[in-house]
Amino acid sequence: MVSAQQVEFNRAQPDVYGDAHPKALLRAIQEDGDRLHCLENKHIISVDHLDRDVLIQLFRLAAKYESNPARFSSPLSGKILISAFYEPSTRTRLSFESAWHRLGGDIMSITDRSSTGIAKGESLQDVAEMFNNYGDCVVLRDTSVESIEEMIHSLRIPIINAGNGIDEHPTQAMSDLYTIFKWRPSLLLPDSEAFSPIKIGVIGVPSQMRTVRSLLKMFTHFPRIVDEIFLLYDESVEDAVSSEQLAQLEEAGVKVSIGHDMNAVLPELDVVYINSIAWVGESFETYGKSFKLSTDSPFKPDAIVLHPLARGEELCTSLDATPHNWYFSQARGAVFLRQALLTCMVQRASTVMDVI
Repeated sequence: MVSAQQVEFNRAQPDVYGDAHPKALLRAIQEDGDRLHCLENKHIISVDHLDRDVLIQLFRLAAKYESNPARFSSPLSGKILISAFYEPSTRTRLSFESAWHRLGGDIMSITDRSSTGIAKGESLQDVAEMFNNYGDCVVLRDTSVESIEEMIHSLRIPIINAGNGIDEHPTQAMSDLYTIFKWRPSLLLPDSEAFSPIKIGVIGVPSQMRTVRSLLKMFTHFPRIVDEIFLLYDESVEDAVSSEQLAQLEEAGVKVSIGHDMNAVLPELDVVYINSIAWVGESFETYGKSFKLSTDSPFKPDAIVLHPLARGEELCTSLDATPHNWYFSQARGAVFLRQALLTCMVQRASTVMDVI
């Protein structure tokens, strides 16, 4: 039974551990809003299509929104987002919709393909043609890898890939890196005395996990911040990472080591990124049941843990009340990162540039 004390809550309590104020990140980046204009006529399909300098300016705009969220309430007034999620989602869908609403826009949301013309056999090309008439931007999540490619040929409004099967999830990777830069803004200041490349442990299966694949691609845009990436997965998994992805990392100058003993490398890691769930077809698969993080894990004292969520047994709740917990801040910051991206894609960036 719920007690009288339990129905009260404390607004003064911080939202999350690891909730670093983004003003340090703001100070680390000089505003150059002109770089964001290239997003006005661009689909966001893959991390490969992104540009380092554009990403840095997106992170700055996200930090501006997060520093003073009440200051920006109308940049998307009069704009309509089509939120089409044909695969289950909590954080991604709600963070996109929260981002759009917070900036004054309106939303049409689809959460079940059985309630649409797709259930009658309508093609995604025809759906895209209709979307042109109804909204200003589309966010799509679908179980099929080919879904985005099928739609973009008919679209005359921008689309964001919010997860296409096991392929990619670019805005998750953006949010991941935004979190890392909030944690250590000096990574964006390579000429400063405080700059020090970090060691990153990525626990997951890139060939099956779109979050892991997109994150590794993201580091190819920022190779100087990486001292080494330790890619950890269960040795029983075959073809866990493609030779193409390893070659892409190597070509970018990112050092990658592959291993299967997580606890052996944890004491060296500055950032630990863990995931265990991969969406396959109409269901999901769980990998790496031998990998579990808890307060008993041998972390560096100042190491942070990231997780795209939803979590399973691999991430113990005992870490929630520790300074290692940056995964809640990661989820929270995704709203502001997506605010920044959406603002640019619907040609409203100029309304928030130079605003303090």
